[in-house]
Amino acid sequence: MEDFRSLPVINLLFADAQIVVARRSRARRSSGGEAQPRDRRLFPPTDPTPAMLRYVTTNAGKVREARDYLDDGSVSQLDFDYTEIQAPELEPIAARGAREAYRHAGEPVLVDDAGLFIDALDDFPGPYSSYVEGTLGVERVGRLARDADEADRPARAAFRCVLAYCDGDSFDASPDPIDRGDRAAAAAAGHEDDADAATLPVKLFEGVVRGRIVEPRGDGGFGYDPIFEHEGTTFAEMTAAEKNAVSHRGRALAKFAEWYATR
Repeated sequence: MEDFRSLPVINLLFADAQIVVARRSRARRSSGGEAQPRDRRLFPPTDPTPAMLRYVTTNAGKVREARDYLDDGSVSQLDFDYTEIQAPELEPIAARGAREAYRHAGEPVLVDDAGLFIDALDDFPGPYSSYVEGTLGVERVGRLARDADEADRPARAAFRCVLAYCDGDSFDASPDPIDRGDRAAAAAAGHEDDADAATLPVKLFEGVVRGRIVEPRGDGGFGYDPIFEHEGTTFAEMTAAEKNAVSHRGRALAKFAEWYATR
């Protein structure tokens, strides 16, 4: 089987994605996106009333889905454009975003990052899924996956979602290797002083759903849903309720909600 990285289009997409993310990071820093004072304190709550959980997203549908797992009225949307660092995995991206969003809002925040990881393409497009969808296109990604895989077995893949929670208070953070990765990724993106990784613990929750890449089917959903089949049905063929019941984000939210109820 030919190594997919030998395909010129894949090499170009990797390079383009890294350039775009780096430019966004530099632009946000130069425009004052991180001009706020770097307050290193933890923020212990002073009000006995539980703080509102802010889900950092521009997608209101994600907030509605979160409310299915959390108490009604306990979560609201926060439209905040945090820095998208370069990293080969979802965890450091979500963790960095959660720390930055908490510094901005001063309230408990929840940030997610998700992607499609295709076995035959060495987990490509992974963290670059959104960018690749807009450049290469969903159907072409599907063809690459099916062409690169062995002829006698399906093109296996997984949707992964990582939720990152930060509230400025102390708790058992995620495993140290993830925090080390977060600091390394931030340094690679030009953030020389990332003491937030030490002063602001972040809790991570992962959701994974396995499936395979197939010819596009179905009219629902969005993104890669038409080419991702789970137990005989593509995500695009499922109703919203059926998809939420098995989705990677739903599984991550279920884990988070169980933990958050004891917070």
